[in-house]
Amino acid sequence: MVAEQIEARGVEDERVLEAMRAVPRERFVPKPYARLAYEDCPLPIGKGQTISQPYIVAYMTSLLELSSGERVLEIGTGSGYQTAILAELAREVYTVEILESLSVRAQGLLAEYENIRFRVGDGSEGWFEHAPFDRILVTAAPPTLPASLPAQLRVGGSLVAPVGGKRQELVKVSRLEDSFRRETKGGVRFVPLVGKGG
Repeated sequence: MVAEQIEARGVEDERVLEAMRAVPRERFVPKPYARLAYEDCPLPIGKGQTISQPYIVAYMTSLLELSSGERVLEIGTGSGYQTAILAELAREVYTVEILESLSVRAQGLLAEYENIRFRVGDGSEGWFEHAPFDRILVTAAPPTLPASLPAQLRVGGSLVAPVGGKRQELVKVSRLEDSFRRETKGGVRFVPLVGKGG
């Protein structure tokens, strides 16, 4: 998976590649789809949600440029797979999921990690009590980026999110001293963000 689907498509961050090798994706995939766990495609996890394809998980994670000391906010715990990858690479991960059943399942799967904090709630509002964050990763697509999320970045921090409706783009937003810089990183296809900002 790592060699053929991720490295071959240009992801070079060795720490990300190692995390992708270390976390067993089949643990996060519902049993009926376990045989497809390492295919380069998203898979359903229930409640209309999906586990993203391995390449996009690696690519979005690499855009965060994690060096091990960061506090990361993840919007959309989902299966917990992306959360595990982040926990391998960052100092602390704060993850918000609006669907309680998915959060509870992910908490069970991620019990071995001591650097993850979970919350059931509207991810489009972020997690203000623990802001500012060094990085924010959004794993479902709002039609437009909720202003509350980049506002919770520290200066020098960055956010990666899919944004749009039928046509979605992956964007990276960096917080500067008195402004934000926005870059487009290619077309993507994600489930819609659920919540006030969705």
